[in-house]
Order: sequence, then C-alpha cells, then structure tokens
Amino acid sequence: GPEKGPTPAPPFRRVDIALGCSYMGEDVTGSLRASGGWASEHPATLVLRSVSIRDDGNLDDITGYKVPQENPDSSSPIVFEASAQSVSIAHAESLLHADCGGEEVNCEISPSSSQTAGEGPGRTSWFVATLQLSSGISIALVLRGPHCISQEGEEHDGTLHPKLMIPMSKEGTLLTTVEFQSSSRNTSLRTHLGSSVTLDCRFVLAPSSSFSSLEWRRQHQGSGHSLFRYQVGSTGPAAQPKLHVDVAELLASGDASLRLQGVTVGDEGTYICLVSTPLHQVQHIIQLLVAEPPRVRVIPSVVSLERDMTTTLTCNIAGYYPLDVSVSWTQKIAKDDAEIPLSNARFSSHRQSRDGTYSITSYLSISSATARAPATYSCHVSHVALAEPISVSAHLKAPEQTGSEGLVGGFIATTIFIVVLFILLRRRAAKPKSEQLLRASE
Repeated sequence: GPEKGPTPAPPFRRVDIALGCSYMGEDVTGSLRASGGWASEHPATLVLRSVSIRDDGNLDDITGYKVPQENPDSSSPIVFEASAQSVSIAHAESLLHADCGGEEVNCEISPSSSQTAGEGPGRTSWFVATLQLSSGISIALVLRGPHCISQEGEEHDGTLHPKLMIPMSKEGTLLTTVEFQSSSRNTSLRTHLGSSVTLDCRFVLAPSSSFSSLEWRRQHQGSGHSLFRYQVGSTGPAAQPKLHVDVAELLASGDASLRLQGVTVGDEGTYICLVSTPLHQVQHIIQLLVAEPPRVRVIPSVVSLERDMTTTLTCNIAGYYPLDVSVSWTQKIAKDDAEIPLSNARFSSHRQSRDGTYSITSYLSISSATARAPATYSCHVSHVALAEPISVSAHLKAPEQTGSEGLVGGFIATTIFIVVLFILLRRRAAKPKSEQLLRASE
C-alpha cells in the first residue's frame, strides 16, 4: 500500500488559565499597606488570557474564564487579567492541568521595581508574577498594567481600583499584558562528581521590549561572585573551560542556560540567573547539589574462629559526598532467617580527600566465646546518593580441627582398637586350654 506520511502535530488552541495568587507589597501610589514598613498580603487571581496550548484532544471541557459579577471593594481579591497574545507562556500545559495532576502552584504578584518609572501623570504600572510549581518549574511574568493615577490626583475616565488606585475594567479587573516571560525547569538539581549539568534558564520578550543583559551568579556559604556576564553590544565574555553559555542561542531564542562540565564538590551552591531589559530584571534561583555514592568493602570476607580467639571485621566506606552517612551491622545465623542488629561497632573519625569526598571506617569485634558459626555479618550503609542501602557481608565458618586435635583423636582411636584386639585375641587363646582341661577330666 501507499506509504503513510508523518503524523501531523496536534493543532494549537488558545485557552484561559486562572490561578489563585497572593498580592504582595505596596499599592502603586507608594503607600505601604502594613504598619512598620513591611509589605502586606492580599488575595488575588491571575487570569492568563489566550494562552497557546497544544490541543491533544483533552481540551474539549475547557471553557473561558468568567469574571465574578460583583463590585470589588478593598477586601475583594484583586483580579489581574493578563493577555498572552504577544508572549508565549512556558510550561503552559503544566499550569493548565496542575489540579488534575495533583501539582501545586504557588503564585505571588508584586509591584515591579520599575513601578515608579517615568515622571508626571500617565506613568505605567508594572507588576511581576512569580509562579512556582511543586515539580520544580519556576516562571516569572512581567505584566504591563494601566496608567497610574498622578500624584496630583488627576481624574480618570475609568473607575479606580479601591486598593491599587489604578484604572480597572468594567468588570472590576486590572487589564495587563505579558511583556516579559522567563522560566526554569528546575529549582534544585542533584548531580555526581565529574558529570556535566545544564542549569536551565530561558526568556521570551514582547516586540515592545528588548534584551539588555544576562548574568549568572553563584552563592555558597555566605559568599557570592559572578560567573558569567553578557551585555548586549559587547564583544562577549572570555571563554571558560568549565562553564559555557551559548551566546548565539541566547540572542536567537532566549536560551540563557548555563552548562557546567566536570562538576566538583566546589561547584555546589546556589546559582542565580539574572535576565535584564532596560526597565526590568527577573531572576531564577537553582540549587545545585553534589551527591557521590560511597564505595563499601568488608575485610576479611571469610572468617574462621578458633577456640579462645577474637577477630575484627573492618568495613571501609569511602568516596562519598555529602558528609552524612549511616552505618550499621547485623548478624544472621544459618538456622535463623532473622537479622540481629549489633550495637558493639566502633567508628573512626571522618576523613576528607583532596576531591572533597569523605571516608569512614567501622570495626566489629567477634569472639569465639559468643559467636555461633556458621553465621553472616553484614555492614549496611545508607547515603543520600544511594537509591537503596548497600550491604556487604563477611562469612563466619565453623572451626576446622587442628593437627594436634587430630593426633589426639587418632591416638585414642588406635588405643581403643588395640585394647579391643588384645581382649579378643586373649579370649581366643584361652579357649583351647579350657577344652584340653575338659578332656583330661573325662
């Protein structure tokens, strides 16, 4: 039959995504909403309008968001309607299906640091929405809002929001547009020594916005420093052997990801991706954790105890990171399936190698007076880098007879044999004499 062509990709469909949020901070007139200068929290709803979603056939029940029919007051949730026509929303499918997938979305909206940019009447209000999914995805949205009320109290044709004092729609919502979107797939990554890892960071800008700079910073144990910085118009940063950002992809597609090669313990820390436009800066924080599993060895692997003898089993645990490790011993007798925990183990102090990994040694003494052979002694090691604990065993054999014990046994057996043989021969020799005496008497 005729060859079938490739299956066409599912079409896209524009849907609304509504998220429960909290509005954090001051209102747009600059007045702090809480005493003592601290920002307050107010319930809010973020409605992402016209988000492009790949239609896989499961969107038939999706309907547009309808604003509640009520006149908002100072205690009503602040509803932000954000048009996503010009900027694609990263991980939109995860946001849309979060409830069905059992995923939690933490949403906070706050005034942007560029809130007061510009002077005089007609200043634009700006907001930043940060979305954190329980799967580790983080999304930052810069929202362009309506013009703020002037400091002189200039009148507006529209009705002002009772809390934020900026024009709202007839439905009582704040109409905004997404001008800048940035995202990261992970807020925490775990990797092994010597591996390569990519710290994901991407952004999309509306046609009215322009990219200005990218910086990657690392913080660890109270200190921080810049790893990479690129400014539009510059010649670009010098090449570094361990880390790399593809500047061509950065400018072409907004891929600001940082790639680390040959990860060491010294690379562990908090990485911050800072993407800037002339007006705004958003950041994503990624925690990089290094985890190296331990190597475990028990010596000797086979033990045979003699009478009145004590021996020591040594469990060497080496090459692990981070420091926390759990070590325990158990005993299992051949006739019993249960493993008995042992508490008489001794431990060395932790030792650190040049590569930053740790090692420790555990010792278990066993005595012929208390040990029952055959038996198995196991060293169990648990560590964050292990999917399940490692168990390495030593086997206690039943004692074999020594040469002296064999000679004594052989001598006893030979002696018994000679005595029995002597008795039998003596009886046989005594039998004819008794017969002769009997005949003589007759």
